[in-house]
Amino acid sequence: MGLQKRFSFLIVFLAAVLAAGLGRPGWGLAESCIPGVGETFPPIALEAPKDPAMRAYLGIGDVQTFTVDQVDADVVVVEIFSMYCPHCQREAPTVNAFYEVAQKKNRPEKTLKILGVGAGNSPFEVDVFAKKYSVPFPLIPDGDYSVHKTLGQVRTPHFIAVKRGADGSRKVVYSQAGSFGSPEDFYRRLMEP
Repeated sequence: MGLQKRFSFLIVFLAAVLAAGLGRPGWGLAESCIPGVGETFPPIALEAPKDPAMRAYLGIGDVQTFTVDQVDADVVVVEIFSMYCPHCQREAPTVNAFYEVAQKKNRPEKTLKILGVGAGNSPFEVDVFAKKYSVPFPLIPDGDYSVHKTLGQVRTPHFIAVKRGADGSRKVVYSQAGSFGSPEDFYRRLMEP
């Protein structure tokens, strides 16, 4: 292959990569991206938990699907996890401890709730993870990866915190893969004005 053909191939390849969007809004035809701080969380329809206690925890009533904006809390933390992810398994006790901190510190005028979305996980797999790690908060299956794809195919675990503003709007205040560190410090960071 001559130098000119190689150069032409490289130009076509780079144009295709740019057209694919590189996962950034405003770039080409990208359909998904990781919501960044200050952005809104996409209005993704999540499967409502079957357990009435989990529905009550989320404050969503008797619906088939819900969005993060419908969760009755000032701050909602969404964990994207997978039953098969060793990092998610290792992080599970810390996430459970974070849930306990939130339960103890929440006040009627200021609440934080957490839910997990199992990327590529069926209802069975989500239940296995919940039982094995004694997860006390709702875990939502995402067997077809639709939520995971919409959120930019983030690495797991990935934590996204969405905060309700004084005007009722919801914005992402935290979006990060991996451990969030100390449960106490993370709660304080998210609940500060």
